[in-house]
Amino acid sequence: MQKQQFTEEMKNELRPYLKKFEEGFEVFKLGIMIKEFRKESGLTQEQLAEKYGTPKTYISRIENNASDIRLSTLMRIGREGFARHLKLRIYRSTTVTFNVSI
Repeated sequence: MQKQQFTEEMKNELRPYLKKFEEGFEVFKLGIMIKEFRKESGLTQEQLAEKYGTPKTYISRIENNASDIRLSTLMRIGREGFARHLKLRIYRSTTVTFNVSI
């Protein structure tokens, strides 16, 4: 019984850190997703930046999770960079999960 109580106490202590980690991971996944889609589309960062109308360094920062990305920016990259529309799903659960596809 003590082991189970210890485990629950640890979970409660770690919960705020886990939430921040999960939020950061969601942003990281967006950057990776853009990078993979760019490569699948046969585009360089420079070509995508030109289509989107932004410096190449901004695309690099997004892909490497060095820059937060706004939803409007993500939509514009999908529309202007890849000629695609953004589909966003928000699921109901104890944690917010974003399922984004371009």
